[in-house]
Amino acid sequence: MPTLGLCGCCWALRPRYKRLVDNIFPEDPEEGLVKANMEKLTFFALSAPEKLDRIAAYLSERLTRELNRHRYGYVCIAMEAMEQLLLACHCQSINLLVESFLSTLRLLLEADKPHLHILATNSFVKFANIEEDTPSYHRSYDFFVSRFSEMCHSDHEDLDTRNKIRVSGIRGLQGVVRKTVDDELQVNIWEPRHMEQIVPALLVNLQQHSQNDRYRHCCWFPHSAGDNLGSPAEQTEVCFRELLCRAAYGHINNAIKPVLMHLDSHSLWQGRGFAVQCFQIIMYSIQSQHSHLVIQQLLGHLDANSRSPASVRAGIVEVLSEAAVIEATGSVGPTVLEVFNTLLRQLRQSVDYQLTGYYDNAGKHKTSSIEEKKLQDAVIKTIGSFANTLPIYQRSEVMLFIMGKIPVPGIYPALGSPNSGFEGSRMIQVMLLKSLLQVSEHYESSNLLTALPSSFLEPLLSFTLMEDPEIRLLVLSILTLLIDRHLIRWLLKVGDVQQDICTFQHDVFVFMQHAQRLYRHVYLASREENSGRSHYQALFTLLAVLSVELANEEVVVDLIRLILALQVDRTSECLSVFNRCGIHALCAAFLNLLSQLGPPPTLHQHITQVKSVIESREKDAPHLLPEVVFCDKPRLPEGELKVDEALLFIQSKICEALAGSSYSTHCERFNTPYTPQLTGTQTRVTSHPLFSRHVHFSLHFFRQIAKEISLLLSRSE
Repeated sequence: MPTLGLCGCCWALRPRYKRLVDNIFPEDPEEGLVKANMEKLTFFALSAPEKLDRIAAYLSERLTRELNRHRYGYVCIAMEAMEQLLLACHCQSINLLVESFLSTLRLLLEADKPHLHILATNSFVKFANIEEDTPSYHRSYDFFVSRFSEMCHSDHEDLDTRNKIRVSGIRGLQGVVRKTVDDELQVNIWEPRHMEQIVPALLVNLQQHSQNDRYRHCCWFPHSAGDNLGSPAEQTEVCFRELLCRAAYGHINNAIKPVLMHLDSHSLWQGRGFAVQCFQIIMYSIQSQHSHLVIQQLLGHLDANSRSPASVRAGIVEVLSEAAVIEATGSVGPTVLEVFNTLLRQLRQSVDYQLTGYYDNAGKHKTSSIEEKKLQDAVIKTIGSFANTLPIYQRSEVMLFIMGKIPVPGIYPALGSPNSGFEGSRMIQVMLLKSLLQVSEHYESSNLLTALPSSFLEPLLSFTLMEDPEIRLLVLSILTLLIDRHLIRWLLKVGDVQQDICTFQHDVFVFMQHAQRLYRHVYLASREENSGRSHYQALFTLLAVLSVELANEEVVVDLIRLILALQVDRTSECLSVFNRCGIHALCAAFLNLLSQLGPPPTLHQHITQVKSVIESREKDAPHLLPEVVFCDKPRLPEGELKVDEALLFIQSKICEALAGSSYSTHCERFNTPYTPQLTGTQTRVTSHPLFSRHVHFSLHFFRQIAKEISLLLSRSE
């Protein structure tokens, strides 16, 4: 018994591992770790690995004693010794050291000294970078997740100290992720309880960086010499990207949900700012095959916020649009149409809110038309962004899907809201057609059958007869985009339309099946009383695209007949002077284009009358030329418009001029004046899917049918 007492008092009788540990501490802590003695301690630990747990426990005891005495120099030395032992012994029995090491770090992190927090964090990061060969079944990092997250929210009064603490917390979280994410035996870092601490801690620093550039200066940490660390935001982005790139399929939702909650609770959806930046990081970081999960989360969140202010909904839609652009092509997921269904549903709800002035059923929360229109524009843009990520065949399905959602007043009112009425249906029509226009803008098809199937073309053409000028203009633009596969519309603007565009016979065959119906709708659309400059320009572009894309003599002959019929139509006398001048200017512009271009053989070798008529108009009637009528301030004649025969394009003269060309085979067709045909119209209307459930037609359609009948009667006279 006396001997044991002497062992506790006499240094020479202490266990060897304790003596070796004591020897690494110098008399003056500023001298640092005694390296020679540290090497002896490391050699002893490697030679007798069964003593590692005792060495670690005694080092932890020494560190605790020095910490309680506020001798922080010795605390740093003890921490450095434990780090060196970890690095040296991790291949053999690291588990014997880790428990004491982690308990020591807890002590430092629980202290109220920022420099000790930074010291502990740096040690933990070094430990996290060690690859362990032996599994651990009982180790827990819950405390470290909580403490490092808390450090990320530091509000220390000194800015430099606050930045250092926050960066340490971010690096600590990064270390936890690295240590646990690939080890199934350790804590599941992807559990909601952990993600709800980690993700907001990271986003807070990204958010403050967006609001304040003060964090861009660099921070230096005293413990790791030469370790130059960036600002909290820079470290946050690195950590956030690393976290997301390690997320497996089943972890994406747990990682994204806290992001959505943070943006909600801090009102960060408004404006094109932090929310977009945040999801750009997410979409670029996660594995591409998982990106559709993020889209689904955002769509669900959009639905959940259906009764939120328009600015919030617009912010979510803007994020969706950016995410769709980044997303890998064709990976929207298995529920492609559900994406568009959700967006179209938001459009319809927005119309209701705009008309009622409230974004809730109770009528307590007001909204404005300006805010709702911003949302609607964002949704339409997003529909186009999503469509551009899809392959061609899926874009065709999307276009058919959108077409089936367009309400027709008096025919399919159920697609609109009972509260919105006719005006609401009209607004939805416009917005859905704008959505179609967005999808069509980058649509590239190898043939017309894919671009314009009957199930799509027939309902689209029916909207060219609507009274609303905006709807008619949208339909003309959509038709032009789908037919124009060689960007002829852009070449027209620069006057460089190519004549050697390859035309496929099957395209001509497909077009001829719908040609008469299309001609009739062009004919009637050009005679609408409320058509403006943009309508006539759109009609010209459509006719030009048809003549170039379908470089076929039969098509060109029919287009010439259509144009010549427009200029001599007696029923157009009831139109305004501007509309009548617009029709004549349209005829002049198109025939002038054909005379200069045309399919082989070129028409300008034969049609000289076009040039002479245009010269006569330049001299005597400039108001019949497109450059005068289709300008910002058209110069129109006063009083009633009179057009002399010398200013008209004569069908018989054009036919005679083409007698010596390959067009001579179509002389009989040339000599037959064009008359809009109603063949199959009633069958088409009643068999259309939009009309199949209803037998009552709106007054608008009765008006259009009556107009066409009166047109035929006037022709027969």
